[in-house]
Amino acid sequence: MSTIKKQGDANVAKGKLKEAEGKVTDDKLREAQGKAQKEFGKAQKEIGKEK
Repeated sequence: MSTIKKQGDANVAKGKLKEAEGKVTDDKLREAQGKAQKEFGKAQKEIGKEK
């Protein structure tokens, strides 16, 4: 497993946590940051598959 793919997995997990935290606390900014981090992690995972 490539390092980029591992980083992608970690970013997806962190993003899910941030998104959930934002929903619980009704913090729209935190929720949006979580969604963005999740998408970034998904992109990293795809790049890791290519290498």
